[in-house]
Order: sequence, then C-alpha cells, then structure tokens
Amino acid sequence: MTKYIAFLRGINVGKIRIKMTDLKSAFENMGCQDVKTYLQTGNVVFLSGKAMSDLKSQLEKGLSEAFKYEAYVLVYDFNILSDIIEKYPMERDETHHAYVVFIDKLPVFEELKTLATGIDDASNYLKFGNNILYWKVSVGQSLDTPFSKILAKAKYKSSVTVRNLNTLEKMV
Repeated sequence: MTKYIAFLRGINVGKIRIKMTDLKSAFENMGCQDVKTYLQTGNVVFLSGKAMSDLKSQLEKGLSEAFKYEAYVLVYDFNILSDIIEKYPMERDETHHAYVVFIDKLPVFEELKTLATGIDDASNYLKFGNNILYWKVSVGQSLDTPFSKILAKAKYKSSVTVRNLNTLEKMV
C-alpha cells in the first residue's frame, strides 16, 4: 500500500458543495483505505495498492458520479510534500500568502512558466520547482494578480490546483 494525497479542484468554493464525511466515504467506496480529509477544500490523504497513474481517472470518474459534477483530481505520492515545503524559496511573512501551484502535466507547467516569466516583477513572487510553482502573494490579492488571472483560465482546470503552504504543513 502506498500513501497518496489527492487535491480536488474547485469544491466548496462555488456551487459544488461536498461534505468531508461524504468525500471520505466516496474514497472508501472506491477502495481507498485510511482516508483522512483536511479542511473543506478537497485535500485527501489515503492508502491504495493501485498505481498513481491509475488513480486519477478512477477518482475523477467515481467523484463525478457520486457528486454529480465534473471532478478534477491531482494525485501525488504523499512523501513529496515534505520536500515541497522545505524547498519553498521565498521568505514567509504575515502580509503574504505562501502558495504552491501543483501542475500534473509537463506541457501545462512549461506554458505557465513561460507566461509567468512575462509578468512584470514576477521573479519577486514566483519561483519554479519540479512541475510546481511557488507563489507569494499579498494577503487579500490572491484573486486579483496577473498570475491569478492566468491560473483562472478554464483550460487549466483539469491539471492545476493551488494550495496554501500552511495547509500542506498541517497535512504532513
């Protein structure tokens, strides 16, 4: 059994409302074990004997059927989280959010990287990791920056999600 993390995109922020107890049950019904959810934004840690490459499609299909919406799930080996947290390259302070942008398709990562480098002053608040972007943004501005407007494009819905570094630390 391998310990995984699933990040669901777009739940409990708009019309799609899912209780974490129901989400936990859905994962268990799909054969996942030792399921734990964190916060209300679709962070799930679980055990599975399946390969990571098989889990994404299984979880998206199962969640879409269970909750009647088009589910987007990014799945990672849980062990990467500590490394991602440790490598956050910018100074943290109370006036900024520290985010990690998870991207599960290399072409999308490369495209976002190219777009991000074209934004004025981006090198001060965006850094690149291994198929992830580290993002530092002023509190209250998470939806109003040029980079956030890029991330909000519909074409990235299936392969990109953002998590606060504080949330990742709690999960570890």
